[in-house]
This record gives sequence, C-alpha cells and structure tokens, in this order.
Amino acid sequence: AYLHEGFFEVIGALTAGGVRATMTTGGRGVTPELARRASEAGLVAASVSVDGLGPTHDRLRASPGSFEATTAALAALGAAGVAISANTNINRYNRHELEDLYEHLRALGVGSWQVQLTAPLGRAADRPDMLLQPYDLLDVMPRVARLKERGFADGVRLMPGNNLGYFGPEEALLRSPSPGGTDHFRGCQAGRFVLGVESDGAVKGCPSLQTAHYVGGNLRETALADIWAQTPELAFARDRTVDDLWGFCRACPFAEVCLGGCTFTAHALLGRPGNNPYCHFRARTLAARGRRERIVPAERAPGRPFDNGRFDLIEEPADAPEAEMPAVRERLLQVRRPAKLTV
Repeated sequence: AYLHEGFFEVIGALTAGGVRATMTTGGRGVTPELARRASEAGLVAASVSVDGLGPTHDRLRASPGSFEATTAALAALGAAGVAISANTNINRYNRHELEDLYEHLRALGVGSWQVQLTAPLGRAADRPDMLLQPYDLLDVMPRVARLKERGFADGVRLMPGNNLGYFGPEEALLRSPSPGGTDHFRGCQAGRFVLGVESDGAVKGCPSLQTAHYVGGNLRETALADIWAQTPELAFARDRTVDDLWGFCRACPFAEVCLGGCTFTAHALLGRPGNNPYCHFRARTLAARGRRERIVPAERAPGRPFDNGRFDLIEEPADAPEAEMPAVRERLLQVRRPAKLTV
C-alpha cells in the first residue's frame, strides 16, 4: 500500500472521514521517515507479517533479508507512535519456532500477535511439504494455548485467525480477549462482518477468498451497498446452514455454530467449502478412535492470483508411517531495490 504515490493522502482522507486507518505489511521499505509520515497522516496501527525466525522467514518469503526488514519495520513504526502487532502463518517449516518467535516479538514491543494456519493458496498451493497435516493440530493447538496464557501475563494479546481451531479443550481460552472468558468460534465471518476489496476494485466477502469463486462485483461498476446486499458471492456465509456441510462437518456436534470453519481454507484444501479437516476437535475425535486424516495433492493450482489446487483426504491408522510429501525446488530471490526509497 505504501508504494502508492497517494498513500499518505489516503490515510489522511480515511482519518478525516472517521475511519480508523491501519495496515498489514511485509515490512520491506518501511523506513523511519515513512513511518513518521504515516503516523502524522493518521495511521494508528500496523501489523507486520513475521513467519519465523531469520532463515525460516526468509525461506518462506523467498527473499533474503526479509526477516531483517520485518524487525526494522516494527522498530520504525513503534518509534513513530504507531501501535505495532504481528501476524504469523503456522506451517511445517516454522511450527518448531513458535515459542522462540513469541519471545522475539515480545522483545520488540509487539502488543498483539495473530496466528493462523498456512492454507494451500497461492504459492503454498504448490508446496505440499510446507503444509501442516490435520493431525499436527494435536501438537500445535495446545502450544498456542500456552503462549496465549503467557501473553496474558506479558501484555501480548495473542489471537487465533479464523482458520485456526476449532472447539478443542482450549477453545474458550484461545478465542477470549481476557482470562476466564467464554468466547468461541462463531463460523466464517466473510460477508457478515468483513469484506475485502482487491486492487482492481473486485469485492469479496473476505480478502483471502479465492478470486475465481467469490467476487461479487466491482466498485468501478456497482455500488458497494448493492454488491453487499444483492450478490450470492457476498451472502454465502449469511445464508449457510448445516445442509450446506458435508463429510465429518455435517454430523459434527458443533455444526450449527461452526458451519464448517474457514471457507477459503476448506475450499483451498478440498475444492469446495463445507468440510474442513483443519479442526482440533476433529483431530482429537479421530485420535480417540486410533485414526487420523492426511491430505495429499490431487490437482495443481492453475497459476492465477488467489488460486488453489485440490487435495485428497485420506483416513488412516493414527500410527501409520509418516508419508513424505513432494518437495518443491526453492529459489530465493535477490530483490534489487534503489539505494534510497523516496517517501
């Protein structure tokens, strides 16, 4: 966003209109001067994507020096008076670093940390070895819950993203903003309380949703209120019922509340929403039966923005040998940038 020549003017206009201006960024190019000017224009908060410690983050971002850029961006934004937070996608490349990453972010003064699962969308669709298996949630979810408890004591507000869940023993702890809360996941929020607008004006119920399936219209052609109220692509989560679910989710005791969890994640995995294997309750239920589920690539992504492929879902004994996922040859990019960024 801040590469656009009108970045500061947009912040100012939003602020003048009573909109709380925030941004999410990878951190590249956020200099102290840019942070200062953004703060003066009205930017109140910024979240920086940090997907692991140094080598891991650079590997995931395919860009050497990317981790250093996140650290510098958080420092610059914080010094400029912008409230800083971080967001992290959890996957098999970085899951072993969660506790150390928490300490790194806490030391930088991060006030909140959102964690979610890496879903097979975009580049991740072509890297099955990166993705968690559904049974990995048996390890990940309790660890995230312990970090949430540490956050209460340290003043770091850890919150799970919409695709991290659901309804395990730690559900209330994870979803509640304060100790002792009773909050829980309430279904996909796309088109209910949020929406996303792509750079060309395309409107979706959530920024992460697949463009090919969930665009309801374009701001250049149709009023936002009409897109929101009249298009099925924006209304699907409002209209969803248990009858739209399938597989394990259809018979789940939490079906009427959860309604299949995160739409874009389920669609990215199985080619359509309504059945979501990335679920803690589901993994625990299967484990109690001595079973587990495993995802295996079935169709490649076509190579378009916000695209996905498709995975097959295999149920097998919980003690089955660990299957090796096909690895992708990686090539880190050396990004050439001007010696000085003009802001």
